Amino acid sequence: MKISIIGGGSVGLLFAYYLHPFHEVVLYTRTRTQMENLQDEGLTLKKDNVSHRTKIVCKHIHDFRQNQEELTIITVKQYQLESLLKTITLTETAPILFLQNGMGHLKWLETLNANHIFVGSVEHGAYRENDVTVHHTGEGITRLANYKGDKSKLIHFIEPLGTEFPFKLEENYEEMLIRKLVVNAVINPLTAILYVENGQLVENPYFAHLLNSLFKEITGILELEAEKTYENLIHICKKTAHNRSSMLKDIEANRPTEIDAILGYLLEKAEHKKIEAPLTEAYYHCIKGKELRREGN
Repeated sequence: MKISIIGGGSVGLLFAYYLHPFHEVVLYTRTRTQMENLQDEGLTLKKDNVSHRTKIVCKHIHDFRQNQEELTIITVKQYQLESLLKTITLTETAPILFLQNGMGHLKWLETLNANHIFVGSVEHGAYRENDVTVHHTGEGITRLANYKGDKSKLIHFIEPLGTEFPFKLEENYEEMLIRKLVVNAVINPLTAILYVENGQLVENPYFAHLLNSLFKEITGILELEAEKTYENLIHICKKTAHNRSSMLKDIEANRPTEIDAILGYLLEKAEHKKIEAPLTEAYYHCIKGKELRREGN
């Protein structure tokens, strides 16, 4: 398949590396500097202390034209999505796959005229070292679901891929995104505020108390069955014990976070349902305060 990947962050680079042996991939970046570096140096993936380097086709986002692509994968952060959708032109017939954290981006999907829209939940651990290097820090799976349109196009996308970078089709996009939302809503803000790796949220009994309290509040907002959801959360914490969450890395790098797409979304839900959410509100404002401090500096 001819596939465009929009976004040169950790997810965009990770997907470009793993997909290009099986599909005709073009990666579109926001800056010309990253585009030129990738063209000159290639893309390097680091995993288990081993580096793998490959050449990929890379272009600048202003050169994006959705003509021949059989699938466009959008990997930019949720807070970048609105401006991106105003910048590029998407056709009605070309399928689009959105890979963002949280659920705040769903409101932008509702505005699109595209006939085939898919959403995904990426469970791999990855971070971008620089313009041309991505670290694959934790093996996982990418779950995909149909938002609207013909999901057979997703099957055509997945079929050639091996088990090294697995995908799974889910029946219900909302349930899939909610499962990931709970994980993001607990792990991301707590690790970003406490400045700890994911595993500390279960290994340190005081931090585990914070995790349990926030989890209980979030599942109440979402009206979820708690037991299986909690088991999944603890499993992710342990599996990614030595990982630093994406929100913590954003704070450390003085970048904006995805807090509005995660806790902000939950606060909107709580307000709509007239549910008190003091912990969610407190952690939301903690992260927003850190962002404001970054802007002030």
